[in-house]
Amino acid sequence: MFFFTSSVNAKYEKVFYDFSIKSINGDNINLNKYRNNVILLVNVASYCGFTNQYTDLQELWDEYKHKEFVVLGVPSKSFNQEKDNENEIKEFCEVNFNISFPMTSIYDVKGDNAHEIYKWAKENHGKPAIPKWNFYKILINKDGKIEQTYSSFTKPNSNKLRSKINTLLK
Repeated sequence: MFFFTSSVNAKYEKVFYDFSIKSINGDNINLNKYRNNVILLVNVASYCGFTNQYTDLQELWDEYKHKEFVVLGVPSKSFNQEKDNENEIKEFCEVNFNISFPMTSIYDVKGDNAHEIYKWAKENHGKPAIPKWNFYKILINKDGKIEQTYSSFTKPNSNKLRSKINTLLK
């Protein structure tokens, strides 16, 4: 009898909090500032069929931001559906979705040019951590390790995702 598992035997020489990334305003975000928080890392795009998920992401942020939870949006052109610069993205998000959760500069999220966070995710969690499309979600636990990944089809307010977030926040 054969047993297959989707988990990867991760070494985790580094954890999520060991990295930094530029904010949408160009400031450096030392992710250590989110230590002991649950993080929902989401690659986002302005011209995607899933762009309406910004509303649910903002609702999650509003509900959980005082409970050691962070939504981190990473604009990406990896799927050719993002605006040309950070100012346009910021304005689009503020005007259309009133986004207040942290957003980063534009980064690739797959391939050789992916931001080091996404390379780390792939190294430690395997193929399930590679975004297949925009609004792919990587849930990071309080230890700074990948807990679970969710496809673009999983809505941020889904019972499946909310249940896992609630479990991790206990």
